[in-house]
Amino acid sequence: MNKDFVEELRWRGMLHSMTPGTEEQLRKELTTAYLGIDPTADSLHIGHLCGIMMLRHFQHAGHKPLALLGGATGMIGDPSGKSAERNLLNDETLNHNQACIKKQLSKFLDFESDAPNKAELVNNYDWMKDYSFLNFIRDIGKHITVNYMMAKDSVKKRFSGEGEGMSFTEFSYQLVQGYDFLYLYQHKGCKLQMGGSDQWGNITTGTELIRRKLGADETAYALTCPLITKSDGGKFGKTEKGNIWLDPKKTSPYAFYQFWMNCTDEDAAKYIKIFTMLNKEEVDALIERHAAEPHLRELQRTLARELTLVVHSKEDLEMAEEATQILFGKGTADALRKFDEATLLSIFEGVPNSNFSRDTLTAGVGIIDFLVQTEVFTSKGEARKMLQGNGVSVNKEKVDENKTLGKEDLLNDKYILVQKGKKNYYLIIVK
Repeated sequence: MNKDFVEELRWRGMLHSMTPGTEEQLRKELTTAYLGIDPTADSLHIGHLCGIMMLRHFQHAGHKPLALLGGATGMIGDPSGKSAERNLLNDETLNHNQACIKKQLSKFLDFESDAPNKAELVNNYDWMKDYSFLNFIRDIGKHITVNYMMAKDSVKKRFSGEGEGMSFTEFSYQLVQGYDFLYLYQHKGCKLQMGGSDQWGNITTGTELIRRKLGADETAYALTCPLITKSDGGKFGKTEKGNIWLDPKKTSPYAFYQFWMNCTDEDAAKYIKIFTMLNKEEVDALIERHAAEPHLRELQRTLARELTLVVHSKEDLEMAEEATQILFGKGTADALRKFDEATLLSIFEGVPNSNFSRDTLTAGVGIIDFLVQTEVFTSKGEARKMLQGNGVSVNKEKVDENKTLGKEDLLNDKYILVQKGKKNYYLIIVK
């Protein structure tokens, strides 16, 4: 074994609960564990990252991780932490989502090598699709009492008036998840299930089912991580625009990078342990340096760099860093011209914008007329004065009052960026 998995989680603040004997089992032999991932979207988001990092640490400790996509359970909906039923998905959508998710997971886990602990992706739809309802309730349902299922917190909450109650479909969810564990225990030698602390009830239903179905000498284990929170009590990973996705089409690498850059110091000190592979000495030294010079935001910068690099690429990281420089006044015209439209719009999201005629620009327009027509300035006199004082930039280059704009000044054949003074940006859309 390369390192002690439970100890690793412990110092990182990633351990919530585990069943007795879990540590002993992991120290004894190479162990297989699984963690379930909901395939209801074709991308993971950062809410999945803690679970993925658990699998990554598990593999680094010499054990074998299984990522289970809930193709069957995704068709049902899990009541844990929810107060409403989930939409059900068809086969085609689930298959598409599975392919996309595996691609993202392979950035964190080794699926390809011939190592004995290489990761595997499994889908519970494969073993549930041909299991008849009658056989399921005869073989599995009889081992778990309704009293046992009703005692779970996730079920109790839904019966105590939160939301619209619970359908039988959702009530049966923990039985289906319990069967997943039993199936993987029997067919993959999987002895441990991991998940978020809200999954504890579902996971322990699985350990109980294995014991009751296979006999008291058969032991399976459960381990959970805490649910990640923000220091202000807000929900981690949610912004006004929704989830922060790992797919660059849903969340641009720049916006992804900025999310981590904008963490508070308190959150960054917590997240650096959970979401990176930096070791304890590196993390402790980083926190110490950050405390000495917090204005440099070294914690946030390291967090943003490490995650953008693994989720996206070196090129995306460089672009995100250049984009950050642009916004804070140090970027160059060459860097600005490299950005694609999505990045450009995400950098300057929220800055004032106005439209300008493409025909007028193509014919050539004087800078003063342009600045007044686009309402960057209210009068020609004000514009001239600022230009003479070297206070206006077009696409990050200083211009004077003699400048004529043409189509060669377009960014992405559509935009012109005007900067008035140090901090006032205007994005002009040429139509």
